[in-house]
Amino acid sequence: MTARILVVDDIPANVKLLEARLLAEYFDVLTAENGYDALAMCERTQVDLILLDIMMPGIDGFEVCARLKANPRTAHIPVVMVTALDQPSDRVRGLKAGADDFLTKPVNDLQLMSRVKSLVRLKTLTDELRMRAATARAISLEDGLDDNLGDEPGEVLLVDGRASSQERIVRALKPVAEVTSMSDPQAALFQAAESNFELVIVNANFEDYDPLRLCSQLRSLERTRFLPILLIAEQGDDDMVVRALDLGVTDYLVRPIDPNELIARSLTQIRRKRCNDRLRASVRQTIELAVTDGLTGLHNRRYLDNHMKLLVDRAMARGRPLSVCITDIDRFKLVNDTHGHDAGDAVLREFANRVRSAVRGADLACRYGGEEFVLVMPDTSAEMAAGVAERLRAIVEQEPFRLPGTDVLLSITASLGLASALPAGDRPEALLKRADTALYEAKRSGRNRVVAAAA
Repeated sequence: MTARILVVDDIPANVKLLEARLLAEYFDVLTAENGYDALAMCERTQVDLILLDIMMPGIDGFEVCARLKANPRTAHIPVVMVTALDQPSDRVRGLKAGADDFLTKPVNDLQLMSRVKSLVRLKTLTDELRMRAATARAISLEDGLDDNLGDEPGEVLLVDGRASSQERIVRALKPVAEVTSMSDPQAALFQAAESNFELVIVNANFEDYDPLRLCSQLRSLERTRFLPILLIAEQGDDDMVVRALDLGVTDYLVRPIDPNELIARSLTQIRRKRCNDRLRASVRQTIELAVTDGLTGLHNRRYLDNHMKLLVDRAMARGRPLSVCITDIDRFKLVNDTHGHDAGDAVLREFANRVRSAVRGADLACRYGGEEFVLVMPDTSAEMAAGVAERLRAIVEQEPFRLPGTDVLLSITASLGLASALPAGDRPEALLKRADTALYEAKRSGRNRVVAAAA
């Protein structure tokens, strides 16, 4: 793992010490001796993590952190405050400014490296999501994401072996979260997988259970892989903290718990979860938009071109039949010319609905372009495909198409061309060409009929 880390401190000896430790782990290190230089450096170059001193001339670390988090270009950069200040109030102030963690001078090497590597992994994931979302916006597939992540209470799962500490933590978080508390770690694992929590807090106070096992299991399940985990550890138990960060735990607290710090760290994790969830949703939406026809909701030609090859190759490899149907709405231009393009769009949408009703779950239905649609039917012989096509033809013909908001009923018919894959081997282009030729024959011989290509 490598990353570019910015060390900000006005004392050269402190900078050299941190720089040497990071270089030994093959990180790329930048340095700044005051807050203004740090802000300027983050504006003009890529930075993956910032180790930030608090007590500096000019502007202190709190102000630097607040400015970084207020700037959309730098808000995603993790900030670790490295300071001699060790009061809970200082940590809370830093967390409210947007800091991701605190390390107290003199810095423990093991904790430093574990924390740096953990936050770099988190930023790598977030950067990937941000890049994909930005690409979608750049090609106008979706609107930009707004910054409103919601102020509603978070959904938190607390796993704690002691009733007394459960009560204290639930009480502390009550203003900002709905907390479900459990004392059985395995039951909690199932609960986390079945629910939509935004944070899991694991209190390492079990007498006969290793809490890191639960953290590991949460990271291994698909449903909880990206769920933030906040570990509460015993003061001085550095080994557990380091192992926890290596396992993917996102944050930690040490006992005794300061309620304000608990709230601040929990809110940070909940907001990060909401932000990353939104980014992931935008990526999923981008993928769907790229392969979906916006008017009808069916797959588009791009998806057909890619997926049909997989289906044909699979059918050839397994020696299974596969058939293709191309259907075209008869005299569709007349609908547009007589009733307008809005009416034409309404007919296309309703036609797509009838296509869906006629095909089976394993079939692939796509809008090929204009008023043409394609059905790819795996494990379907020529005879079976003819039955599916005839059913679709009848569904289109039997019930008139009503134009939305009017009493106008249109009698719509469709012509369909069929082709089946050749047992000796076939290519998607050749299969579609034969089906298209059969469609042309259906049009030429009177429309509103199914024609199969010659074997």
